[in-house]
Amino acid sequence: MTMWVFGYGSLLWNPGFPVARREVATLPGYARSFCMKSIHHRGSVEKPGLVLALDAIEGAACTGLALAVETGHEEQTLDELRARELISSAYVERDLTVSLASGGEVTAVTYVIDPNHDQYCGGLSLETQAHIIAGAIGGRGPNPEYLYNTADHLAEIGLRDPDLDWLSARVRDLAS
Repeated sequence: MTMWVFGYGSLLWNPGFPVARREVATLPGYARSFCMKSIHHRGSVEKPGLVLALDAIEGAACTGLALAVETGHEEQTLDELRARELISSAYVERDLTVSLASGGEVTAVTYVIDPNHDQYCGGLSLETQAHIIAGAIGGRGPNPEYLYNTADHLAEIGLRDPDLDWLSARVRDLAS
């Protein structure tokens, strides 16, 4: 049985595991947004950055990639994903059904935000998000790099995200 992972942020461009197949997929009931303070990977406790998370919103849908893990790498992939994504308890691991653009559905390991966690920060204006992202750096590098890579990779697979495009342009303006 194939293990699938749903990517909507950095997993699009840095899955960190061997991928056998990539499929555009949609997850209903969730929206991609910069609603999680990053105190490890793209910010610090003293100066948090922002990372994308899936926020449960009725009627929403997030389109990203369903990533099929290469056979034989399932256990190691899950261990590494948990070490990366569950570094704090802000994300919750779920097995959720995603619809493949090519047809059919698969169950995918998916990381969603816990809205009760203190790193949750849903509802920030785009301007506020831009200022936070522009100035944050974490263990995996500058916060703007995370934003630019995600927006660019979404565009490459034909999935424009107007909020991420606006944020990319605004953060570039702030950095210049």
